Amino acid sequence: MTANDFDQQVTSLAMLGEPTRRQLYHFVVTRPEPVSREHAAAGVGVPVHIARFHLDKLEEDGLLDVEYRRLPGRTRFGAGRIAKLYRRSTRHTASLPERSYDLAGRILAEAVTQAQRTGRTVDALVTEAARAAGRALGERARQAAEQSPGPADPLGADGQALAANGYEPRLSHEGMTLMNCPFHDLAQSHPAVVCGLNLDLINSLLDTLPAHGVCAMLNPAPGRCCVTVDVVPQPRPRD
Repeated sequence: MTANDFDQQVTSLAMLGEPTRRQLYHFVVTRPEPVSREHAAAGVGVPVHIARFHLDKLEEDGLLDVEYRRLPGRTRFGAGRIAKLYRRSTRHTASLPERSYDLAGRILAEAVTQAQRTGRTVDALVTEAARAAGRALGERARQAAEQSPGPADPLGADGQALAANGYEPRLSHEGMTLMNCPFHDLAQSHPAVVCGLNLDLINSLLDTLPAHGVCAMLNPAPGRCCVTVDVVPQPRPRD
């Protein structure tokens, strides 16, 4: 990164210091689909012209990307017009959303160190190191939950733990979709290693928390983490 690139990114992040702009940015990046100006305005409770101004500034500074398409279901005046939709930027390289490359680095370094010391295969030791890291994250989340009131739903507690570690979970009846991978760039260049590491880490984190009937699964798709957390159907009791 050049000095000019760095200055531009710092300037872009400073744009989020304005409260309304920060709220709009957070609303857009936490939606599963691109959103219109009207949707964003309603989501944060501001007039559409205010939302338009801030969203366009976020686009201009590289924090949001845009696309244009007609929205289905519109019946009022202007229903046939193409709408401008906003989504998370793919251009910005700062840690928005949160990345944890230091955690992946520690896991891989531990595995290599143990392989040199013991002569065991690195693959098996990456699994062990990832599971140990997951247990540590889960234990910290469990202790934090004990000190403050948390959600009664165990799946909600899992979601809080994953959110605290940058995964941006979206809950549904089927489980959780993780909208962010903390190891995104590494997963793009080394998917077999990093996605397996991610799966082991998340499953171990979940095992440490008081949730039952959920399991992390490899389920890659564009624009989100390669791991999903699925609710495992429980067998019905016999009569």
